[in-house]
Parts: sequence; structure tokens; C-alpha cells
Amino acid sequence: MFVQKNTATSAFASSELLQSQTDLVAMMTTSNSTSSDESTADNCTNLYDHRGWARVFLPTVYCVVFVVGLLGNVLALHVIWPNMKKINSTTIYSANLVVSDILFALALPLRVVYYGMGFHWPMGEGLCKAMALLFYINMYAGVNFMTCLSVDRFIAVVLPLRFGRFRKVHNVRNICVAVWVVVLVQTLPLLSMPMTHVEHDGHITCMEYPNFEQVEGLPFMLIGAVFLGYGIPLITILACYSALCSKLRLLAKTNQLTEKSGRSRKAIGVICCVILVFVVCYSPYHIDLLQYMVRKLQYQPDCGELHNFQISLHITVCLMNLNSSLDPFIYFFACKGYKKKIMKLLKRQVSMSFSSVVRTSPEGSSPDALGNDKIHMSSRGYARERSSMITGD
Repeated sequence: MFVQKNTATSAFASSELLQSQTDLVAMMTTSNSTSSDESTADNCTNLYDHRGWARVFLPTVYCVVFVVGLLGNVLALHVIWPNMKKINSTTIYSANLVVSDILFALALPLRVVYYGMGFHWPMGEGLCKAMALLFYINMYAGVNFMTCLSVDRFIAVVLPLRFGRFRKVHNVRNICVAVWVVVLVQTLPLLSMPMTHVEHDGHITCMEYPNFEQVEGLPFMLIGAVFLGYGIPLITILACYSALCSKLRLLAKTNQLTEKSGRSRKAIGVICCVILVFVVCYSPYHIDLLQYMVRKLQYQPDCGELHNFQISLHITVCLMNLNSSLDPFIYFFACKGYKKKIMKLLKRQVSMSFSSVVRTSPEGSSPDALGNDKIHMSSRGYARERSSMITGD
């Protein structure tokens, strides 16, 4: 009887021990899966191993984007502003696009400093959030105003009678205000997210994807952002400009004067450039983001995959930011006033350089040389006046 009691007691103890071990394993499994889901970025120490080449490559590219984008868009605004008296829908959308590109360029110097210091941000969480807000607001405002311009051109050429009311100045102004408000509402949630993070090596990162890993439902948020911020604008731009090109080809076939002048071919060429710049600049980043979020919904990527994604993000974001510096080149070929302003500035610079050379050269200081220079200058002025009379400029 004593043996039976001991046997029953040991069996009970064994079952209790087995149950506790099972519960412990289950808890550890749940804990490990939860911690791996929530702190993969925290456990990875290789996310910024590429800072050696990034601290040279990224600041160089952003410096070029800043200088070209800022000067080119300021010049574009200088060309557009006098035409505000003859205001129309295209002028308003173009002015808003230029302003968004300028504000975007103003956010780049701090990024240059950040990358130059090897992904280190010593300027605090508040300034990091302010820069992120300025960065994303103007990036997606630019996308939306490019979309508005494509719809505006489509209505003007293909459906002027049916939807012409949307091109009235009052309505266009309301649309522009709505675009800024929508973009602001979409980006304001960034203020509630952590923007900076102290890494294992002491560097403080700013606006990096791993800093957002702890945000609940992040894959769904970013997939939705890709759809709204890239998918819909891309489909709209492609549809509007495709219909516009078809209409221009039809007009060229029915009107011989239009075909001989080459205006339709030039317009189609500009449209193709706009589409090419949009696709090349914006597609790699959004496709990269989309594929990683889809993978993240299926399983938890390891540190190697996250590091590769980090590298691809830095390169594709860099490519996306080139758009603000490429827009002025499109203005140069598409806008006659912009092209004339640049050519005038170049001629003035060449003329000033020539004059300084003449003043500093020994031969240039003689009376005969000065007299000859005056004759040449006057003849050039006469030729310029004749050219203006012929072209009607």
C-alpha cells in the first residue's frame, strides 16, 4: 500500500513537472517570437556597416541635387512669377510644383551633414522630426502636383468642353489648397513616431527605417502609402499622357501645318521625358518598399535581409530625390520663357567675361582696340534688334 502511494505520488509529480515544462516551452516560444517580431532591428549590429562609402557617396549626390535643384527651381519661379498676371491653371500648378521642389531642396543640407557624419544626428529629436516633415510633405506634394499637371493638360487638349470648369482659376486654387492639406494630414502622423535611435556604437540615427520597426501595423501603413502616394499618381499620369499623345498624333495627321511645324513631336517628346523622369526616380524606391513589406507580412526578415534593405533604401531614396533637380531641365525644353531666361543669363555671363578680358589685356587698353570693341558691340546690338523684329519676341 505504501508502494502504491509512492507510485501514485511520483506519477502525479511527473505529470506536474511535464505540464510545467510544456508551459515553460510554450512561454519561451511565444516570448521568442514576440521579441523577434518587435526587436529585430535592435538585435542587429550590421545595419550601418556601409557607412564607409555612404558618408562619401550620399553627401556628394545630395550636394549636387541641392545646388542644381535650388538654383534651377528659383530661376523657374523667377520666370513664372511675372506671368502671374496672366494666371491660368498651368501657371498655378507649375508654381506650386516649383515651390515644393524649393522647400524640398532646403531640407537637404541637414541630410548632407547627417550622412557626412556617418549616419549620426547630434541635433535632437525635434529638429529631426521637423526635417522629416519638410522632407516628406514636399516630396509627395511634388508627386501630386505633377499628377495635377497631367490631368490639367489632358482636360485642356482632350476634354476641354466637358471638364473645362476644372481649369478655372478659382477651382484650381482650391485644388492646390486641398493637395497641401491632404499631404499635410498624411505626413503629420510622423510626429508621433520615434525619429531618432541610439545605435550600439553610440551613433544617433535619424529618419531611418529600423527606427520605425516598433510601430504597430507598419507593413499595412506603408503598403497603403505606396498605393496612395505612388500607385494612383502613376496610373493617372500614364493614362492622361497616353490619351494626350494619341490626341496629338491625330491632330498632326489631320492638320498638315501642325505636322510640318513639329510642335506635336516636341510636345510628345516632352511628355515622354516627364513620364521617364517620374518612373525612373520614383519607381525603385516604392517597389523596394513594397516588396519588403510583403515579405515582412509573410515572415520576419533576418539581420542580413534588413541590412540589404537599408542599403537599397539609401540608394533608391537618393535616386528619388534627383527628381527635384531634373525638373528644371524639363522646364528648359518645355517652357520657352524659361529657356530664353537661361540663354539670356548665359549670354550676359559670357559678355561680362569677355569685357573683363578686354579690360585686363594690354591690347584691350589701347584706343584703337576700344574703338574696334565699340564697333563690334554696336554691330551685335544692331543684329540683336533685327533678330527681335523678325521673331517678334
